[in-house]
Amino acid sequence: MGWVNEFAGRRLARFLTQPVRQSTQIATATHEQLAAALQPADVVLLEGNTRVSVAIKYLTQSTWSHAALYIGDALPPGKPWQLPRVLVEADLEEGVRAVPLANYARMHTRICRAVGLSDADRKRVVGYVVDRIGQQYDLKNVFDLARYLLPVPPVPTRFRRRMLALGSGDPTRAICSTLIAQAFQAVRYPILPEVRREWADDPASADFFADVYRIRHHSLFAPRDFDISPFFQIVKPTIESGFDYRALRWDDAADSAERSRPSEADAA
Repeated sequence: MGWVNEFAGRRLARFLTQPVRQSTQIATATHEQLAAALQPADVVLLEGNTRVSVAIKYLTQSTWSHAALYIGDALPPGKPWQLPRVLVEADLEEGVRAVPLANYARMHTRICRAVGLSDADRKRVVGYVVDRIGQQYDLKNVFDLARYLLPVPPVPTRFRRRMLALGSGDPTRAICSTLIAQAFQAVRYPILPEVRREWADDPASADFFADVYRIRHHSLFAPRDFDISPFFQIVKPTIESGFDYRALRWDDAADSAERSRPSEADAA
């Protein structure tokens, strides 16, 4: 039965990765601006446009449905005509793979950067995902997500995150946010840890209490967690490249034509 499940999972993955009709995404930065702003170990969040993206965005109540890790020049260069592979992601069909930044040049993206990460740990995070290129996607997770694309009653909010944590747990498989969460946990960098206040027998501690951090299981992370984490900085390429609003060129003729058009209230 194992090969049957594997075959069905791959057919389902192919179905779920098909794009769906939706409003046009807005790329808030050019490919050049995005490339200039990125640093190794940056997390790149993406607003996907596939069937599985719809499920993830619904379950997490978030714009972001996919995450990739920027690895810089960690991989050897390919053929002269090939674009450098600078992102590592867990793809539904192909598993953990490295892809060019151009794959997502026209999509809505967000850069999340771990604050204060040392150079040594940055290399370890990058090395962690690079070492796992070629691993499979967790196909059990595919079945779990697919159930919520069917016309069934809405999933209660309190169950949404657990629906994303129903994967096989097999260490040779991965999902996009799980892979990246494991990479940061390998260097004990927090994403959204559980925090518990305990009595501290130390007069130097504020109010005699100390915050004790506990790492959450990597299967419980979703792409949105890197966005809302208090330990990751949001990097906006247009600002990083030296934004000056006074240098913008506005289409004044089009603005004048728009203002001269009668409004719906006037037409009524």
